Amino acid sequence: MSGNWRDQPERGSGAALRIIRWIALRVGRPPARLLLYPIALYFFLTARAARRASREFLERAGVRRVHAGHIFRHFHTFAAVILDRVYFLRGELERFDLRLHLDDGVREHLAEGRSAVLIGAHLGSFDALRALGVHERRARLKVLMHHDHNQLVTRLLEALNPRFAETVIPLGRPDTLLRTHEWLSEGGCVALLGDRVFAGDDSLRGRAVTCSFLGAPARLPTGPLRLAATVRAPVMLFFGIYRGGCRYDVHLEWFAQPEDLPGQRDTAALAGLAQRYAARVEAFSRDAPYNWFNFYPFWQRPEGEDDRAPAADAETAR
Repeated sequence: MSGNWRDQPERGSGAALRIIRWIALRVGRPPARLLLYPIALYFFLTARAARRASREFLERAGVRRVHAGHIFRHFHTFAAVILDRVYFLRGELERFDLRLHLDDGVREHLAEGRSAVLIGAHLGSFDALRALGVHERRARLKVLMHHDHNQLVTRLLEALNPRFAETVIPLGRPDTLLRTHEWLSEGGCVALLGDRVFAGDDSLRGRAVTCSFLGAPARLPTGPLRLAATVRAPVMLFFGIYRGGCRYDVHLEWFAQPEDLPGQRDTAALAGLAQRYAARVEAFSRDAPYNWFNFYPFWQRPEGEDDRAPAADAETAR
């Protein structure tokens, strides 16, 4: 997997989100959804690298005979989830058919105020889970995210609901681990995405391993797993899959208990857990391929092949 996604400009993400936010707040969701078609078409026509990345992913995920219509649908699904992000951040959950799919014991674990590390991917909606935590108080949830990257997008989102800014623990800062540990010790949960490698390196980033993902090698970070091992918290996986219309399926499943987490130096065991994570992301990717929102070259390329892609990607705000 390429580590250069953070180098992608805000061109697409900021512009798309600013337009969609204005439409969402001015005309409402049904008319706004109609306007997603020309917006998606614009990015389909102008984002060549993102089209190429979309085609590669869809082919690997099992979509047969991928053509322009499939790629446009991929872009349109992305735009639809961005639109709904506006309403999730505003706490307008009544607009949606949110269906929770929980492993046995997950509901009780969260209701009892017990801590957990929740790891997701750029697959579907992160904000569906986040909104349930903030507005429905299903869990005391804070989010680990790169607050300084794509600051335009961050400002646009936080303006919708300042309460969400209070739920963020910024990654890559000297006090990140301390703040995370304190929050977990109080019975809170932290959520982060675990499918992108960072060019920098610290205790929560970097340190990637090669995993098999959709039939090819991809680099995945071990930072989220190292974090869970450091704070000795159980790990759950989460996926907020968009099914079309108003429906989102939010999945929370057990992944590892504290006693199952290896030590920081047990590279082989961490690689095994990363491969298990890759297998679950792969399963959901095959089930809902248009929910995949990494619009850049994800798989490792042969040595010497340039995999840089100036893709438009609003999810880099996370």
